Amino acid sequence: MTGVPKVIIHHLEVRFQVEGDDGKVFTRLFNQHIQAWSRLYENACARAEHTRSERRIGDGEGQP
Repeated sequence: MTGVPKVIIHHLEVRFQVEGDDGKVFTRLFNQHIQAWSRLYENACARAEHTRSERRIGDGEGQP
């Protein structure tokens, strides 16, 4: 989407100590945070599209 900066992660290193299965804890936390990020991104894209639509209406496009 235009207007929303792209993020490219070339290297990600995460270290933490937990009780239990580290992989499961990491997966749960990662999924929780990536879903929150995804919702924010989708909302930003929807707002940008709505703004573009409003501008088209204001410019007289689509009017007879």
